[in-house]
Amino acid sequence: MPSAVCPAHQGPGTPLYGPDFAADPQAVYERLREYGPAAPVELAPRVRATLVTDYRAALHVLRTPEAFVKDARHWRAFTEGRVEADNPVVPMMAYRPNCLFSDGDDHRRYRQAVDDSLARIDPNALRGYVERSADSLIDRFTALGEADLLGSYAKTLPLLVFQQLFGCPTEIGDRLVEGFSGIFDGVDAERADALITSSLQELIALKRERPGADMTSWLMAHPVQLSDEEMLHQLVVLIGAGTEPQQNLIANALRLLLSDDRFAGDLAGGSMPVEDALDEVLWLDPPMANYAVHYPTADLDLGGVPLRAGEPVVVSFAAANTDPALRSDRRTGNRAHLAWSAGPHHCPAKDPARLIAAVAVEKLLDRLPDLELAVPAERLVWRPGPFHRALTALPVRFPPVPVPVPAPQPPHPGGAHPRPAAQPPATTPGDRRWTAPPAPSPSIPPAPTSTARPPASAPTARRSPWSSLMAWWHGR
Repeated sequence: MPSAVCPAHQGPGTPLYGPDFAADPQAVYERLREYGPAAPVELAPRVRATLVTDYRAALHVLRTPEAFVKDARHWRAFTEGRVEADNPVVPMMAYRPNCLFSDGDDHRRYRQAVDDSLARIDPNALRGYVERSADSLIDRFTALGEADLLGSYAKTLPLLVFQQLFGCPTEIGDRLVEGFSGIFDGVDAERADALITSSLQELIALKRERPGADMTSWLMAHPVQLSDEEMLHQLVVLIGAGTEPQQNLIANALRLLLSDDRFAGDLAGGSMPVEDALDEVLWLDPPMANYAVHYPTADLDLGGVPLRAGEPVVVSFAAANTDPALRSDRRTGNRAHLAWSAGPHHCPAKDPARLIAAVAVEKLLDRLPDLELAVPAERLVWRPGPFHRALTALPVRFPPVPVPVPAPQPPHPGGAHPRPAAQPPATTPGDRRWTAPPAPSPSIPPAPTSTARPPASAPTARRSPWSSLMAWWHGR
């Protein structure tokens, strides 16, 4: 590779969009490694960047904020008009006043509000809500014997969870999911960005009028006093990260569990639990494969690769995680992967995100232990896009299981029906129903942490290894 030319200026670079890259990104990363620790790529037509594929180089970029900044106002091609505002990757890269696209004091201020608000989420309450939401979705297809686990489960579950966490009405949540899907896919991204903005403005106005026990209200009430514009852009990054990447983590984990003999194999051969499958996915198929866009503050050298100030440097989490220079390929229990990024901009919600994915997968396999892919794994199709690792569908089949019918309520004395107990209203931003109180309070109902397990599927002639594994997992 010539040593005097920045990779982003060696022609258009390898495209990271289109079906060829989506079908086999690891083959592309392997070719890019020939350039050294970083290589020229094209994120979209006319959007050049340098992709970091080396693990150590990626850590250097992520952990050196004095040399690599996140503020996209440093993006020279965009500020000089060489990249148009309607380019499909602009909504994912352009500056926003939030914790993802800021540096220094601004970043610390935004991150404080986000971290403190996330800390108020009680993981036991979150687990209970994910379980109940998962049950409600599984009930819709359990008697059918087949389903698309992406559209019917992995995509919808995060929507239900963030509607609860952010106090978001369903009609606003539906529009937000449509908008975020658009900007991740780069399909009519300008319209998608406008849809996100209008929907979040509506949510913020609603919460200004009626705050509650939710992330939106807690961010508003935080001492750093975010403006409505700052509120909107913190919500963009939080909800964006909580929907599209979350659904991809769930779907990719299910794909692995249903297709890899190490996970779906016979117990005698040593099957591995769900947490290990999540580790494997976060190493090999992270839901955000390439992101963490940075901009060098000056011309510099990265492991022998020259970089120019203001040119986008994108970290490939997927390529760095599979760097041949890593000494061990042991991934079980190994959390040194970069799927959550690293440095000052590491993902603030990695613990809730992992909990949601683990509960979603465990609940599904508990309810439908005889799941199997409806098509060979190699025929599954991946969605094009430079940033994510996302399936188009995940078709499965299983023996139909009737939806459990809840037992009838005992008759009330005198034949009158009891009135449902009144639920305490969420009246102030300080409402603590989503937090773990220091001691039980009569005004705070305990959040359920699990749901009753419905009957397992009936025995069939061909018993999936998951039947035995999940029975063992739950002590049956």
